[in-house]
Amino acid sequence: MLACALGLTVGACQTKQSTKAPVKPVFSAEDMDLSVNPGENFYQYANGGWMKQHPLPDDKSRFGSFDKLAEESKEKVRTIVEKAAAEKAENGSLAQKIGDFYNAGMDTITINKAGYQPIKPLLDKVAAIDSKEALVNMISELQAQQISPLFYFYASADQKNSEMTIAGIYQGGMGMPDRDYYLEDDETSVKLREAYTLYLTKLFALTGQAEDEAAMQAETVLAFETALAAASNTRLQNRDPHATYNKVSVEGLQEMAPEFPWTAFLSGINMPEPGDINVNQPAFIKAIAKMYETEDLATWKAFLSATVIRNTAAYLSDDFVKANFAFYGEALSGQKAMEPRWKKVLGSTSGALGEAVGQLFVAEYFPPAAKQRMDDLVENLRIAFGQRIDQLEWMSDETKQAAHEKLAAIRVKIGYPNKWRDYSALAIGGDSYLNNILASNRFDFDFEMSKIGQPVDKEEWHMFPQTVNAYYSPVGNEIVFPAAILQPPFFYLDGDDAVNYGAIGVVIGHEMTHGFDDKGRLYGKDGNLQTWWTEDDSERFNKRAQILVDQFNKIEVLPGTFANGELSLGENIADLGGLAIAYQAYQNASKDKGEVAKIDGFTDVQRFFLGYSRVWAQNIRDKEIARLTKVDVHSLGENRVNGPLPNIQEFYDAFNLDNTAALYIAPENRATIW
Repeated sequence: MLACALGLTVGACQTKQSTKAPVKPVFSAEDMDLSVNPGENFYQYANGGWMKQHPLPDDKSRFGSFDKLAEESKEKVRTIVEKAAAEKAENGSLAQKIGDFYNAGMDTITINKAGYQPIKPLLDKVAAIDSKEALVNMISELQAQQISPLFYFYASADQKNSEMTIAGIYQGGMGMPDRDYYLEDDETSVKLREAYTLYLTKLFALTGQAEDEAAMQAETVLAFETALAAASNTRLQNRDPHATYNKVSVEGLQEMAPEFPWTAFLSGINMPEPGDINVNQPAFIKAIAKMYETEDLATWKAFLSATVIRNTAAYLSDDFVKANFAFYGEALSGQKAMEPRWKKVLGSTSGALGEAVGQLFVAEYFPPAAKQRMDDLVENLRIAFGQRIDQLEWMSDETKQAAHEKLAAIRVKIGYPNKWRDYSALAIGGDSYLNNILASNRFDFDFEMSKIGQPVDKEEWHMFPQTVNAYYSPVGNEIVFPAAILQPPFFYLDGDDAVNYGAIGVVIGHEMTHGFDDKGRLYGKDGNLQTWWTEDDSERFNKRAQILVDQFNKIEVLPGTFANGELSLGENIADLGGLAIAYQAYQNASKDKGEVAKIDGFTDVQRFFLGYSRVWAQNIRDKEIARLTKVDVHSLGENRVNGPLPNIQEFYDAFNLDNTAALYIAPENRATIW
């Protein structure tokens, strides 16, 4: 495929034929609600049965197809981890590290007996700060343990020289998930600020402070974090890669924010000469530098103490865990109960030793045939995308040629990395859960810092094989599909082609389209920020994208609360593009097969759209809807179905829908981009 794509436009190639076992039905009308008119609410029509069969568990703020598959993946990982935990493995082996990490996290007797003692050394260091020099040293120490007090210091590919890794600084410091929670005066934000203040008060009290002192400290921290919020970019501003690319030297950083001792900070994290640094939000960095100069040490100590406790509460005794859940689980997301402890500890273990666990997961649960099947599907989708580009009437030949070149250059990673990470330098013991967490944090931080100034490792993955997700990297121009997502209802190894193309096919097309959405299109084929569009084509793209923005802005997700079409634009473009590309690929794959048999009375094209919709089946709490609408670049599951489908004529044709359908959009008002 690659040679064909390089030699010609992708659309000129022929669809690759996959070798398959006999097709097994994977479609069932039991997941549907046939009492609903598909033109009124296709999401409910397609998923009503599934939603009824899968009521929302008390320990979930949402539960859908993604979550169900994630739960199944957790059970598989649990088997692997608990086997390691039960063995007397050789010291220093991966099994020993996995087992000891998990066992330490499950040892609630030791954890509860310790109370807050595991973080007392850090809190004592904060309390002992007596100068600005000691303050910056503490900020550095916490940063190196990834208890990032003010900002995130990290390594990433240079967005204008994607072959090289540089340092980056990204705004942070807030305990609530978005700046708007600190700044807006709507009822939800006010109540959450009150709940957050009570949470901070509880944390301070649990570390031995008197109630009145704890309450005063909490108010101090809230005011400090509110100042950070006011200086922060909005999520929408952070979607602009040009605005967040501000590369400076260490000297330039010192000039940008002169009040903060950057040289001392960098020495404190053992990066005295990092070279160039990308400052994502210069205004934020300038603001915290001024705060470093003007805020008194007592305020800083209250803030740093809160940062330490807040970042470690989930790994301490039950009273800390319950306080953490009361805010982040109940108040923010509406959960009614905590998930079982084994799931939380499993998540921490998998996060700390992700590729070690992933290695075992792949060996046990990922058949080689799945990788080959995915390879075939990806190339079929690439061909279909090329055909779609050729058919675009609004794009010039010049931009089409560049688009083909970028499409052909997309790298594909499926299942698991070609090389596994080396964990030999990470020391894990069975005596302290928190110590293992902090050791892992430091290990990861040092690993990231070691990349700075080095060529980008193109073989590295940024998601573990056991993760139910997928991603596109604009600087890598690569799409990545971990092993865990290659399972039903996303991927059926021997299943119905129509459902497969509607499910994993759209996922593939979605990730490909991210390279050509409102943000991804700003990167060239080599992953660098560059202009490869004509000015007229850019203008036409933006006009078409605005149609999608306007459509989603009109969706009322809760009474008086509307979807954010600007924030979710990239994902909505990817959903719409993924559908169009996957449908084209399915037509290519089935054109020589004659009439495809119905299943449960549904045609193959109907099953394609139903397979897509089934991926987004979900039950969700109102608080979680409110939170996600504010912070998530993805649309809600229902809107990922009822939003893009009415822009596609084949959807109307498949279900015999006309202009009387509630979902109907007149052709002249539809969004068609890719």
